[in-house]
Amino acid sequence: MNDVRVPIFVVNKEKTEIRDQGRHARSRKVLHRTQIEWLYDGLERAAPQSIRYIRYSGHLAARFRSRRAGKRSTPAGATPMAPPKKSKKPKRKAKDPSKLGEKSNPHAELKAGDTEWWYTFWHKNGNAAGLSIPSDEDEAFKYFFRVSKKTFEYICSLVRQDLVSRPPSGLINIEGRLLSVEKQVAIAMRRLASGESQVSVGAAFGVGQSTVSQVTWRFIESMEERARHHLRWPDADRMEHTKTKLEAAFGLPNCCGAIDATHIIMTLPAVESSDDWCDQESNYSMFLQGVVDQELRFLDIVTGWPGSMTVSRLLKCSGFFKLCESGKRLNGPLKMSAQNSEIKEFIVGDATYPLLPWLMTPYEGKNLPASMICFNTKQKAARLLAARALSQLKGGWRILHKVMWRPDKHKLPSIILVCCLLHNIIIDTGDELNAEVALSDHHDIGYKEPSSQQVDPQGKTMREALTRHLQSSDSLYQARPEMIT
Repeated sequence: MNDVRVPIFVVNKEKTEIRDQGRHARSRKVLHRTQIEWLYDGLERAAPQSIRYIRYSGHLAARFRSRRAGKRSTPAGATPMAPPKKSKKPKRKAKDPSKLGEKSNPHAELKAGDTEWWYTFWHKNGNAAGLSIPSDEDEAFKYFFRVSKKTFEYICSLVRQDLVSRPPSGLINIEGRLLSVEKQVAIAMRRLASGESQVSVGAAFGVGQSTVSQVTWRFIESMEERARHHLRWPDADRMEHTKTKLEAAFGLPNCCGAIDATHIIMTLPAVESSDDWCDQESNYSMFLQGVVDQELRFLDIVTGWPGSMTVSRLLKCSGFFKLCESGKRLNGPLKMSAQNSEIKEFIVGDATYPLLPWLMTPYEGKNLPASMICFNTKQKAARLLAARALSQLKGGWRILHKVMWRPDKHKLPSIILVCCLLHNIIIDTGDELNAEVALSDHHDIGYKEPSSQQVDPQGKTMREALTRHLQSSDSLYQARPEMIT
């Protein structure tokens, strides 16, 4: 007997609402067959676009076909018969958990809440081969998603308004259930944290590849708008705190942070491939430049530029450079050195950057005097903060470290930004950056750029003032990275 398409509906108790339960509706609570047919007649006339179908076969198809044929012969103006009332079944008594023994689920009481997805995911992926997953639940959660449960809840609160699923357009899993905000955030964060393919991430959560793609991008768009306040230049009070900590650790007065850059490697379609995006290592890549503070927090980032550029040119193309050159940034109060010389606010970077009044780079050459070696030692210890931050970022959010397969170059900067926002949120919420996930090698291994030959006269004067200050400073100002908090 041929199949027939039968509409499946669920009526909300508070108000009449037609909900599409999808192809897997048979496991859900549905109306009586005669009620389905009765509702179908009214909806077919009033709102045919609201009707959704699944296929049934056998006796139900025959019964439905015969009843529909009978309804067509109903005289005009006749009122269709109301659906018969279903007899109420006695409610089952709740089982006593104490009598269930060892077969009871220890998380049964949580299955009605938003944590069901986590226990399902953990039980499915907690013993994955080749992964050293912690046995402790909280540590396992942080292993998979890089954040604690408390921080995860905060992130969910940021994006909840944008990600809440509503029928009929709401995203569903393979069981036909609408995805909760928590599960959507988990899918997106796992995709960013692991760098695994959308198919692999989808299999881990019981959703399809297209759902992972949609969820991840919706999460990224929402975070771009809702979490921007986690990446901004510090106000005067916050900057004073940063300068105090950096001076205590490295002996550099008025130092505001460190700068570095890294390549985000990608594979481009042949039609989009060009020399502009092909870097010195013959990879297609996009640059990310970051300025960080003593806690490895990103204060400013620049991305979207091709990896074929030099670091010096990247700096000069950035808005950060223009703000500093115009005196709108790194324009705080001066400090006086031990020799009564003026020291402006500055950041530190390696020799690939130009020497500027607000950007201190190391001395180069052989047989340097002791004073220059002392400056280089402390300057290097401070600038490694940026290298550590980028290694932590690319290690924690592995999508930035693995070769991205044909990303949209217009969307890739958004992915990079959101990973930086998540990195900062971990710090801002008092959560801990997991040092174990940081890259063991340099964040830009294999890339070597020539030193910049640009030396600004005012920058040279200030570097010499800093060198004299460090030479005459007390041993208390020896570089002590462990003092950073």
